[in-house]
Amino acid sequence: MIEIERVSRAFGGLQAVREVSFTVATGSITGLIGPNGAGKSTLFNIIAGSIPPDSGAIRLQGEDITGLPTHRLFHKGLVRTFQIPHEFSRMTVRENLMLVPAAQRGENLLKSWLSWWKVVREDREILRRADDVLAFLEIDHVRDELAGNLSGGQKKLLDLGRTMMTDARAVLLDEPGAGVNRTLLGKLAEAIERLNRERGYTFCVIEHDMDLIARLCDPVMVMANGELIAEGDMASLRQNPQVREAYLGTGSSGQTGTGT
Repeated sequence: MIEIERVSRAFGGLQAVREVSFTVATGSITGLIGPNGAGKSTLFNIIAGSIPPDSGAIRLQGEDITGLPTHRLFHKGLVRTFQIPHEFSRMTVRENLMLVPAAQRGENLLKSWLSWWKVVREDREILRRADDVLAFLEIDHVRDELAGNLSGGQKKLLDLGRTMMTDARAVLLDEPGAGVNRTLLGKLAEAIERLNRERGYTFCVIEHDMDLIARLCDPVMVMANGELIAEGDMASLRQNPQVREAYLGTGSSGQTGTGT
């Protein structure tokens, strides 16, 4: 689905990412872990189109998307979430979802005047779709709540729901577990698993919660000092001396702090 080939990026004299290559296979939930400063967020931003690489290539289903801006990648089916959710706080949860679909007729003044019946029909379909998403994520009980009043975990579920309002083929999840209580974290993990299993979503996940990574992700990519140092399933990576030294630490429980 996503191919990262020898991608590098420097900021002044700091080499944040150095010739990183790996593939996010179609239908997989691929993890990306590493210590603070490993280059994970920089790589994510490159894949998502927020910053261009200095060298290397990114391909989405064989198409070269290197350096394309975020809004163009959105239309190609590559979307992302953020460590800190970016909801419209003074709009309801349902309204936050209904904003997402692109090129709505109601956004065009002329079409609103001349084809109002089509606008109404489209709005009804978007409303139905938003309610389906809320039911899927089991947050339909807060549909009319202002998004700014949600808990951290509910905001993460809303963020995931917004990806479901697109024609996403691949989703980049940036620390979905950050700031989420254990109960809602389980619900979030279950939603990701169901989207992958039932609807064929492909995910690439940055996360510091090793239990969540172990539950969701196979394979897992490990970065340190801007380089890819290992890949595999979490069971094998926990026993990898290079990974233990760089990230997990000998005798670590596998839980680390936040930050990238």
